[in-house]
Amino acid sequence: MKSKLQHVLSIFCVLEEKQLGTMRFLFFLFVAVVLLLSLGSGKAIYKNGASQRTFQEIKEEIANYEDVAKAIINLAVYGKYQNRSYERLGVLVDTVGPRLSGSKNLEKAIQIMYQNLQQDGLENVHLEQVRIPHWERGEESAVMLVPRIQKMAILGLGSSIGTPPGGITAEVLVVASFDELQRRASEARGKIIVYNQPYTDYGKTVQYRVRGAVEAAKVGAVASLIRSVTSFSIYSPHTGAQEYQDGVPKIPTACITVEDAEMMSRMASRGDKIVIHLEMGAKTYPDTDSFNTVAEITGSKYPEEVVLVSGHLDSWDVGQGALDDGGGAFISWEALSLVKDLGLRPKRTLRLVLWTAEEQGGIGASQYYELHKANVSKYSLVMEADSGTFLPTGLQFTGSDKARAIMKEVMNLLQPLNVTKVFSNGEGTDINFWIQAGVPAFKTIIRRLRIAYKSRSPAQVFLQHCQQALPSCHAWVEESGHNQHMVYMTLYLTNSYDPGCQQSRRSQSA
Repeated sequence: MKSKLQHVLSIFCVLEEKQLGTMRFLFFLFVAVVLLLSLGSGKAIYKNGASQRTFQEIKEEIANYEDVAKAIINLAVYGKYQNRSYERLGVLVDTVGPRLSGSKNLEKAIQIMYQNLQQDGLENVHLEQVRIPHWERGEESAVMLVPRIQKMAILGLGSSIGTPPGGITAEVLVVASFDELQRRASEARGKIIVYNQPYTDYGKTVQYRVRGAVEAAKVGAVASLIRSVTSFSIYSPHTGAQEYQDGVPKIPTACITVEDAEMMSRMASRGDKIVIHLEMGAKTYPDTDSFNTVAEITGSKYPEEVVLVSGHLDSWDVGQGALDDGGGAFISWEALSLVKDLGLRPKRTLRLVLWTAEEQGGIGASQYYELHKANVSKYSLVMEADSGTFLPTGLQFTGSDKARAIMKEVMNLLQPLNVTKVFSNGEGTDINFWIQAGVPAFKTIIRRLRIAYKSRSPAQVFLQHCQQALPSCHAWVEESGHNQHMVYMTLYLTNSYDPGCQQSRRSQSA
C-alpha cells in the first residue's frame, strides 16, 4: 500500500510541475537570448566610458523590435514548431537514457546530436575533442542492522571510492552540521557519519554533499552518508558531485533519503545505537576522449564576433537526464532553429555549444575556454541554460550598470510573457570562465525548489517536461515554461546586438 501511495503522489507532483511551470521557463530563456542579439548597431555602446549613441536612441531601437518579438512568440507558442523541442528531447532521452561522463551512452548521444544539428541545416557543425573523467558506481547497498534491520536506498556520489571487499560495518554518528561534527570529533573515529543537515537553499546545503566525505575523514570516520540535497522527497536519494582533498584519506560516500536521515536522527536523539552495513562497488577509470558539440549561424556583419548559447549533454547515471540538462541543451538548440526558420540573419555569429562532462565540474567547458581564450575579446555574450525548465522569476545579468539599463529596456519586450525583471550575478558552471575574463553573461532565474525535487535522482525523467502544446492549453500558456523559455532565447539571438556590457578588456580590442 505504501509503495502505491508513493507512486500516486509522485505522479501528482510531476503533473503539477507540468501544468505550472515547464513550458513557461523554456519560452522565457529563448525570448531573452534572442532579444539581446536582436538589437543592434554592431558596435559596443560604451567604450572607455563614452557613449557612441545616446541611451534614448538605443531605447528607441529596442522598441522597434516589438514586431520581431511577436513573430517569435507566435511561431513558438502557436505555430507549427510549438512541440518541436519537446519531441526532439523525448527521442534522445528515450533512445539513449542517462549520459554519465565516460560512458558509451554519452558518446552515443553526442554522435546523435552531431547528426541532428547537421540535418537541421545549421552551419559549421563540428565536434571539439576533450578529455573527461570516467567513473562508474557499480553495485551498491546499505542495510541498517541495529536497532532493527532495514534496507536503505542510497546513491553513491560521483568519484567516490568503493568499499573494501565485504563492505563496511560500523556504528553511526548523526550530525546536523559541520560545526556539530567538529564538536563531536572525539566520537567520530571508526564510525559512519550521517549528515542530517536541514535544507535551506541549494547553494548552501550542497556543501554537505561536496565536502561531507572530506570533513568526515578528517575526524577519522570510515564512510559518510549525506541527506539528499532536496527540499522534497518521496524516499528518493539524489546523487551528484563530491570532492576529495589532497592529504585527506578518501572514504566511501553516498546520499541517502531525507526520510532515512530523519529517522536515524530521531533514533540518535533517543540514545539508540545505530549500525549500518555499507557496500559500494564504485571505481574510477583512466580519463577518456569525449567532445563538445558545436553549431552556428554565421553573422552577416561581424562573423568573427560570437554570441554563445549553451547547455550540457552529459547527465548523471540515474533517471534519463531529461531535466539536468536535457531540457537546457535542447532549448538552446531550438533557439538557433527558430532564428533559422524565421529567416533571420544575426549580425554576429550565434554559436551553440553542447558541453560534455559538466557534472564533473565543467570539464568540457574548461577545455573549450583554454582552446578559445585567445579570442576572448570577440565574445560578446555567453549564456547557459542549466537551471531547469520551470517557472521563471527573472533574469540574472552580469555586465556594467549601463548595460543593465539597456537590458531592462530589452526585457520590456517580454511583457506579454509577464517576466521582465533584471537581477545581478548571472553565472553558470560552464560560462564562469568567460565571466571571469570580463565577458557579459546571463542566466534565467527559476523556482529552484522545483528542480531540487528530482534533479540527480531516478525521478529525473522525460515526464518532468510538459508538452503543453495542445490547443486546449493555449489559453493558459502564460502559466507554462517550456515554450516561453524558447521564445526568450530566440528573441535575444535574432540580430546579435552587442549591449556594450563588456568590461574594460573590450576597449583593448576597439
